[in-house]
Amino acid sequence: MRFQLVVIAKEPAPGQVKTRLCPPCTPERAAEIARASIEDTLDAATATPATRHVLLLSGGYPQRPGWTTVPQRGNGLAERLCHGFKDTALAGAATLLIGMDTPQVTAPMLESVASRLSNADAVLCPAVDGGWWALALRDPAAGAVLASVPMSRQDTCSLTRQALMDNGWRVSSGPVLRDVDTMGDALDVASSCSATRFAAAVATVATVRLRAGDLT
Repeated sequence: MRFQLVVIAKEPAPGQVKTRLCPPCTPERAAEIARASIEDTLDAATATPATRHVLLLSGGYPQRPGWTTVPQRGNGLAERLCHGFKDTALAGAATLLIGMDTPQVTAPMLESVASRLSNADAVLCPAVDGGWWALALRDPAAGAVLASVPMSRQDTCSLTRQALMDNGWRVSSGPVLRDVDTMGDALDVASSCSATRFAAAVATVATVRLRAGDLT
């Protein structure tokens, strides 16, 4: 099945991203971790043989060769996701949308998620905190159902699944991953992908704070 891969991301500006990492991070260090997370996610996405690669972006970020950038629009995450699926839709192709907060993701994992659309209308990949880190839709127009789903809650994934099913979509489940919200998340994720930019950025913060005796 033809599919495009969309990464939704926010410009890694100090004080604007990963604020829950502060403390122990400074806003600048938190932004460095966010940038590393984006880069690792884009590496995995680039290595995934999709029909098109799209960065659904809030703010600014350097253009990668072979990528298309589409600006986010809307107020709140639910609205931005709805518009994102609509604004990036590609005729004759499914859409796999992932976030920037799972730098441990790999190209084989993304290919596996997309392949599940051969037997489903949607593939929903849960996050450990109750949200979701990826959503694949055979028809991107199905993204409109997200308008009614509360985001950033412990039941966001289950409510997303129900909204899709209520509209007649067959929903399959993908792998569960931990996304990065807190420093505890960052340390856990970094331990699972030690060769990444993200792990190096987290290690720098951890080393500095451990020396100061106040890593929390």
